[in-house]
Amino acid sequence: MSSILIFPGQGSQAVGMGKELYDNFAVARDVFNEVDEALNQKLSDIIFNGPMEELTLTANVQPAIFATSMAMLRVAIETSKLNMDEISFVAGHSLGEYTALCAAGALSLGDTAKLLRVRGDSMQRAVPIGQGAMAVIMGIDVEKLNEICRTSEEKAGTDMVCDIANDNAPGQIVISGSKPAIEIAMELAKEAGAKRAMLLPLSVPPHSRLMAPVATEMELALVGIKMNIPSVPLISNKTCSPLMDPTEIKDALVYQITHGVRWRESVLAMPALGITETIEVGPGSVLTGMVPRIEPSITARKLEI
Repeated sequence: MSSILIFPGQGSQAVGMGKELYDNFAVARDVFNEVDEALNQKLSDIIFNGPMEELTLTANVQPAIFATSMAMLRVAIETSKLNMDEISFVAGHSLGEYTALCAAGALSLGDTAKLLRVRGDSMQRAVPIGQGAMAVIMGIDVEKLNEICRTSEEKAGTDMVCDIANDNAPGQIVISGSKPAIEIAMELAKEAGAKRAMLLPLSVPPHSRLMAPVATEMELALVGIKMNIPSVPLISNKTCSPLMDPTEIKDALVYQITHGVRWRESVLAMPALGITETIEVGPGSVLTGMVPRIEPSITARKLEI
């Protein structure tokens, strides 16, 4: 049996996440304290006490989910609930790729927190509030939805963008881009038989072409970061295949800023790599719910501390 650690992205946050670990385990306190120091901010106070509006700011929520996931991982290792020698691969959904790389020793804790702060800050700056949008579309396959995206751009007008941001699972896809184009795509999807089309509470349109300025900033930020060869391969959101080379990994991290997360395809590729089990580490259990819908032969479990 071959296992892969998987780490969640934005949307899994909750006020108070990780607080019990912080109170009871020194290794968890060390994680939160180191992230606070790296960011020169008491982020842990926002994570533990809120308010939710401040936690969900893109610049805060990305390092917050990362810190909580790493605290969980280190407590699990210390308490022998997880043996890293039994892990063959890592993967992450969007920002979860950064957590995965830290877990595999490719990035330091402090550097990862700083990268995610740059990522979140630049995402918030890239598109004025109210101009971008995301929506989840249920019940349409990715090929049909891609056609709808292109049609919505034509109908919305010049410079309008509508991209597939997350191919999460069969019949569950998230689109991202210019708000007028997203709203048109939602209506077109309903006309095409979508079971549901719902705007998400995000003004930032990640994984779309509107994030091109963010990709430029992240490329510059990654130049100054030391990246080691990970202890185990990363199943990349870009390639849906294992990556070990730091240069290729950095390129993939920049690529994912303006391109969709290929989570469904990544999971489908796992059996051919010998992967029989996914272990989700972090707040929530969204990925654990997706895996059996994508590939029933894989056992999916949430790491319990």
